[in-house]
Amino acid sequence: QVQLQESGPGLVKPSQTLSLTCTVSGGSITTSYYYWSWIRQPPGKGLEWIGVIYYSGNTYYSPSLKSRTSISRDTSKNQFTLQLSSVTPEDTAVYYCARRLWGHEYDYWGQGVQVTVSS
Repeated sequence: QVQLQESGPGLVKPSQTLSLTCTVSGGSITTSYYYWSWIRQPPGKGLEWIGVIYYSGNTYYSPSLKSRTSISRDTSKNQFTLQLSSVTPEDTAVYYCARRLWGHEYDYWGQGVQVTVSS
């Protein structure tokens, strides 16, 4: 059974960098054709895709967030990390990590972590 677990600070000050880690168990983040994404849901709004890191290590980001986003991984720990710089209160959201197989929908999600941007 694959499990994803987000971790990181729940409160970030404006202009700082938000950093979250997704720890994966029950499956390797380097297994071919699996994509590992970060997705968020601001209060009262729908899901917003932030970016993805492929099994190969390639990364792709939402155009609207690309200038502030970086996704990396630590294969020795089976983790991938989101960094979102220069945050504002509009970045307040529940942040999720999720897995998708090429050509399929997301099949495993973390439970989500609330991140609030406030001074």
